[in-house]
Amino acid sequence: MTSHIPLKDLTPAQQGGPIHTRSFKGLYRNLRLLGAGALMVLFFGTAWIDWNGQQAVLWDLDSKQFHIFGATFWPQDFILLSAILMIAAFGLFFITVVAGRIWCGYSCPQSVWTWIFMWVEKVTEGERHQRIRLDAAPWSLNKLLRRGAKHGLWLAISLVTAIGFIGYFTPVRELVSDLLSWQVGATTAFWLLCFTAATYFNAGWLREKVCVHMCPYSRFQSAMFDADTQLVTYDAARGEARGPRKKNTDPAASGLGDCIDCTVCVQVCPTGIDIRDGLQIDCISCGACIDACNGVMDQMGYARGLIRYTSERALAGGKTHWLRPRLVGYAIALLLMIGGLVWGLQERPLIDLDISRDRSVFRANSNGDIENIYTFKVLNKTQQSREYSVSLADAERFNTQGLGNLQVPAGETSTVAVRVSRRDTAAAGSEPLEFVVQDLNDPASRVSDESTFVSPAVR
Repeated sequence: MTSHIPLKDLTPAQQGGPIHTRSFKGLYRNLRLLGAGALMVLFFGTAWIDWNGQQAVLWDLDSKQFHIFGATFWPQDFILLSAILMIAAFGLFFITVVAGRIWCGYSCPQSVWTWIFMWVEKVTEGERHQRIRLDAAPWSLNKLLRRGAKHGLWLAISLVTAIGFIGYFTPVRELVSDLLSWQVGATTAFWLLCFTAATYFNAGWLREKVCVHMCPYSRFQSAMFDADTQLVTYDAARGEARGPRKKNTDPAASGLGDCIDCTVCVQVCPTGIDIRDGLQIDCISCGACIDACNGVMDQMGYARGLIRYTSERALAGGKTHWLRPRLVGYAIALLLMIGGLVWGLQERPLIDLDISRDRSVFRANSNGDIENIYTFKVLNKTQQSREYSVSLADAERFNTQGLGNLQVPAGETSTVAVRVSRRDTAAAGSEPLEFVVQDLNDPASRVSDESTFVSPAVR
């Protein structure tokens, strides 16, 4: 006979009003603060790093270039961006199989900013019981000042967040300078307002509703759970029956479990659920209830772990299987995709060649030769000016004009007209041609493209 983590469809305990969380301390809170701090430094700091005289990470939409630590990516490299997104998706699947919705609780921007906004709420309006009383109190100068301070700080954080985000799409130093001098363009101002409003409403007003009702991850993540997934779980066998008692009371002697029914686990939950009712879609695996319950267990003199990260198999008395087919499959897929991405980055050509043949198909030139005209567009994907040689493979059968060496400035495209002619018309119809562009300073940097030479039929 096996024991299962109970699954229930529950209405949040605090439905109908805002969720006010109480303060708590613990290991998982510290881990969350450490991870959130690192992410904040990464988010706000990366845009300010200079690399070879330019912003290290910048998605220049006007120039259609993505700069990242000296490397420049173009629309032609979109497949690499797709690969990165696929790796991120499979990484999320891998983490979900291991530890459930832990991404949501520790690293998701929605959760991180929501915790920041809740901290602001605590600073301006007080602890949980003070905020509840303030909600119920009639409007007064004190309430107006506290609410005004809270929303003012929320808006300030939202604006800074919007600046940080848009700073990855327009040079951040110029953006801040324009803001300070009130010279921001209409388009930039529009997006600043949009992202400020999005942050303000998502983290300040919607909060857990985004996680529960708007995020698609909450809807399909449970399908990736198995009996060995580590989830935030209440040990009902140990905790029931619930009931209050004095400190250091032996629960067995009183016919009670270890749960004293203090509801602190509910009061610290950012989504307002009672983890004792079983695994729920609203749980974001943040571990807040674990920290709160461990603190209560310490005060009561009981062992920690009444609420803990554990698996269904371990809860039933078995041993968690860490190496299992689904997890191994995701790991192999991740390694293969990461290897493919690394190979793609190394083999990515830093030259791009686009060839188009003139619409007139062919013509006879002044020498009586059959001539085709081509337009070459040579793109230099590097951040230095480059000199390329442009040539035609199997050139001995053709006469050419316009081929040779070509200087292309950094990050720009040069266009050149090329004429290819031939007197021999024995091979009527179309004939394949291969043009080659090679970096004169880097023989390994080479790209080719094919076109056709069209001749009239001999009569």
